[in-house]
Amino acid sequence: MSALREAALTSKAWPFEEARKLAARYKGKAPEKGYVLFETGYGPSGLPHIGTFGEVARTTMIRRAFEAISDIPTRLICFSDDLDGMRKVPDNVPDPEALREHLQRPLTSVPDPFGTHASFGDHNNAMLRRFLDTFGFEYEFISATEFYRSGKFDAVLLRAAERYDDVMKVMLKSLREERQQTYSIFLPIHPETGRVLYVPMKHVDGAKGEITFDDEDGREWTLPVTGGRVKLQWKPDFGARWAALDVDFEMYGKDHSTNTAIYDRICEILGGRKPEHYVYELFLDENGEKISKSKGNGLTIDEWLTYASTESLSYYMFLKPRTAKRLSWDVIPKAVDEYHQQLQAYPRQSIDQQLANPVWHIHGGNPPASGMVVSFSLLLNLASVAQAQDKATLWGFIRRYAPQAAPETHPDLDQAAGFAVRYFRDFVAPTLSFRAPAPEEAAALEALAGTLRQIAASGQVPAAYAGQFDSLSEELFMSVVRDTGKAHGFESLRDWFKVLYEVLLGASQGPRWGSFIALYGVQETVALIDKALAGELAGQG
Repeated sequence: MSALREAALTSKAWPFEEARKLAARYKGKAPEKGYVLFETGYGPSGLPHIGTFGEVARTTMIRRAFEAISDIPTRLICFSDDLDGMRKVPDNVPDPEALREHLQRPLTSVPDPFGTHASFGDHNNAMLRRFLDTFGFEYEFISATEFYRSGKFDAVLLRAAERYDDVMKVMLKSLREERQQTYSIFLPIHPETGRVLYVPMKHVDGAKGEITFDDEDGREWTLPVTGGRVKLQWKPDFGARWAALDVDFEMYGKDHSTNTAIYDRICEILGGRKPEHYVYELFLDENGEKISKSKGNGLTIDEWLTYASTESLSYYMFLKPRTAKRLSWDVIPKAVDEYHQQLQAYPRQSIDQQLANPVWHIHGGNPPASGMVVSFSLLLNLASVAQAQDKATLWGFIRRYAPQAAPETHPDLDQAAGFAVRYFRDFVAPTLSFRAPAPEEAAALEALAGTLRQIAASGQVPAAYAGQFDSLSEELFMSVVRDTGKAHGFESLRDWFKVLYEVLLGASQGPRWGSFIALYGVQETVALIDKALAGELAGQG
């Protein structure tokens, strides 16, 4: 057994814990179908959001962890429930009123409001696939419309008709009495209007595989349950899909957790084996509300990728899946910096530590080297003081700070510099609010500028620090800032740093000052302090 596999078999990283449950499911032997099947479901009622991405990303992480501990082949299916009727018109589409006449029709029968695809369902499926392809996911896409209409679901649908009463017993226990009177697991698709009908069944013929019902106008119809003429309600559909595909693993959000027993039991009634599950906490917007496809609240995948790399989003998805997460703009810089910190730590770690490192799971065990010699948060501060309009401005400072770095040799840093300028312009600049220093604060700032001015003029370590530092380093600059604050009565250095942030950067928090001075430049920092003392910064923002 390889050292990697041995370590993976005991790793406490959550993907490995889930992978071991799957391995135990088959006791090391391949299932009859020849592979372990992972599934992730998607309801294309609106534009895809980051929660959808997170589900596929996390499932992929478990899949890769499974492949590290087992030689059994795997597949990942992304299943779109696009035969579902459009129950309400989304808020975030062009000309929503034009869709109103298509309510209750399957999403793949609703015209595409964007005018780019054959249907609204096809449009949203294409959006989903484009997003997933951006991240390089390896998956197979299945459309519910094709799955039903092609006959691939027929065997399980006939079994559902045959065992109708058993499945109904499971469902009725979960429904209010009023709903029980009209509920059916089958939703006929009207032969004339094409609408998905929520009507009670007059008769279900298990032997023939047919249902009889009255439509909304009181006309009686009899339809076969096969060939896409009928679809299942969403809860029975969950379990029936597991049985039809022989799914081994599916994760879903906490809002589904109360239905797990229903899904499992229906799967078993229809001849399947219930899969392994993983329930994750929901994603919240900046107001703490659940993000919704139809509302369009929270960040979209495209919005995240406007300001940060794909890998930073994958990193954010790895962290504590069973803890609710806010998806708002302010989480992006921290995610970027932490991702690169983990990349930088990876080569120095033991195998056990590497398997617990998020970057192992993000990159399938082969993470790249990080070229981020400057953190994203520091790039944001640099963009602020330099009033940068493009990344070229930032590179002028970066090259002086790290002469070995260049856009060609450090593409991740180059990309981050462009993101930083964009993020600063859109989210940081509108919030900046500089204040004038109080007299005692001004005295400390004058002293700091004086020491830095001496350093800039001599190019040498000040005599007071001789023996402690051999060069003009970040550590020297940090010591100068700290000592200046202490010498001017700041008992809490946090208070002193806050003065620097508010007066010089127009923010309540900011970078490590040693790193900032080293990157921005000693003379430039002196000039910045002089501007603040002259009142040229206060009131800006």
